Amino acid sequence: MSSKHVMKGMIAFYVFLFFLYLFGPLIVMSVTAFNTPGYPQAWPFEAFTFDWFVKLYNHRAMMEGLWNSIIIGLGVVAVAVPVGLAASIVMNQIYHRARGLYYLVTVSPVLTPGVIIGISTVIFWKDVMGLTDVTKSIFYKGVILAILGQSRFIAAYCLLIIMARLQRFDRAQEEAALDLGASYPQVFWHILLPFLKPALISAAVIAFLSSFENYNTTTFAILADKTLVTVLAGQVRQG
Repeated sequence: MSSKHVMKGMIAFYVFLFFLYLFGPLIVMSVTAFNTPGYPQAWPFEAFTFDWFVKLYNHRAMMEGLWNSIIIGLGVVAVAVPVGLAASIVMNQIYHRARGLYYLVTVSPVLTPGVIIGISTVIFWKDVMGLTDVTKSIFYKGVILAILGQSRFIAAYCLLIIMARLQRFDRAQEEAALDLGASYPQVFWHILLPFLKPALISAAVIAFLSSFENYNTTTFAILADKTLVTVLAGQVRQG
């Protein structure tokens, strides 16, 4: 056996361990969902059952939290992706000496603890939107605050994803379109957006998943409402 085959075997074994580490917990939990014991266990497998899915569907708090998580996730996608797109375009256009400071400002929410983001979101929007009872009733709600709080740092993820794609964009295409009489909105819709489509889809998926599993920011910004993650955390604390 040559060293080339040994190297390929080692790489394949490493890739196998990587995916096993990545998806192993999901596989174990998937098996426990169809096992009969009351305490989650994958082994020994006593009997196959769908009872846990029926109980989940009949659990009012779980289903309410699941629905809120989906709404918040879609709301975060609607806010974070356009904000990340705009921020990435500005970073690509800004003077190069100011990019370091601009990058620090836009990415800083990622480095901020989620607890601080959640609390500051509630305080800030309570002071801003709580000027009248009408605005307070519309904006000062757990789902809206959770969308605003999560979008603060998830937009930075979208920025990084879109920026990685935007750096490979040939600006000569924009200049050629403008020389041929196209307007700036036409260049944006017909040239830039199609090029960024893969990055936008990736950013939307990452934004939704990051929102769906978020706990630290959500547990403070959600107020009296609940998401699937906060309901699960409450169930775990209660045993």
